[in-house]
Amino acid sequence: MPRETTAAKQARARKILDGLQHAYPDAKIALDFKTPLQLLIATILSAQCTDERVNMVTPGLFKTYPTAQALARAKPAKLEKEIRSTGFFRAKTRSLLGMARALVERHAGEVPRDRDALVELPGVGLKTANVVLGNAFGLNEGVAVDTHVQRLSRRLFLTEETDPEKIERDLIAVLPREEWTRFALLLQDHGRKICKARKPECAICPVADLCPSAEV
Repeated sequence: MPRETTAAKQARARKILDGLQHAYPDAKIALDFKTPLQLLIATILSAQCTDERVNMVTPGLFKTYPTAQALARAKPAKLEKEIRSTGFFRAKTRSLLGMARALVERHAGEVPRDRDALVELPGVGLKTANVVLGNAFGLNEGVAVDTHVQRLSRRLFLTEETDPEKIERDLIAVLPREEWTRFALLLQDHGRKICKARKPECAICPVADLCPSAEV
């Protein structure tokens, strides 16, 4: 498509946001949690795994390890068995144990409300930090770029980047800060229901008229 000015892209992004909010008024994070620690654990487990599978595993996990202190004391072999069905269970066990021990040692067992402090925890990248800050604390510190956000933001020509950090930078530049967390949730819903990876359903897409990739 022709190059857009920043102002034009901001205006289009706002219209996309409004269209998706109308289509998905109840959009929310798919991971089940009650505390910031639970969301942090669930988000780490969600890498290369469906949210549905994570939600099957976490109730027992949260009951067994209700605090960072309890998780930090977990036996690696036992934890591996408990999270095995989420895939990459050895790497995730290392991340969970490292994260929990760091929380105990650096933050008195509490999940910090600071993005820099979060990404310094083992197993926590920018996406995970943004998910926790936005959904557990209500803080819009960034846009959580998962596979749906990455794919749809490129289809919508809100970015031409492929690197998640660069995609986040481009989205931040065109979206109101107070909508950063919600926009990611809306794209995730839209990506699951209509703008699917293999065959997007452009004919019923609520923002097709704003999407340069739409085949209608």
